[in-house]
Amino acid sequence: MTLLYAQTVVIVRAPAVVDRYGNESTDRDWANATRTTYRRVSVQPDVSTEAEGDRPTVVTGWRLVTRPGADLDLVPGDRVAALGRLWECDGEPGRYSVGGQHHHTEAHLKAVAG
Repeated sequence: MTLLYAQTVVIVRAPAVVDRYGNESTDRDWANATRTTYRRVSVQPDVSTEAEGDRPTVVTGWRLVTRPGADLDLVPGDRVAALGRLWECDGEPGRYSVGGQHHHTEAHLKAVAG
């Protein structure tokens, strides 16, 4: 095993909140979230930004990369617990192929403060 894929992450997925009419909303029920552990991944720093003004904001970015041949069940809206922090999946994860075979998966993670 290489040191590059030495981290463990937990994917946290919450069901959508259903209103009294049976319609799903964009809000999530984090109290009833499921947790799935994935080992042997890499979590690396990515682009971060700062904005000033009435409300200073810092958006910290990280990149999650699976080892060759591995995939994970991650979709936009999921959260990822890694490195002692909770991140949000930012957009659709990229699933890369080589020669028609899945090679690896990459996902952008973000945390917003401010």
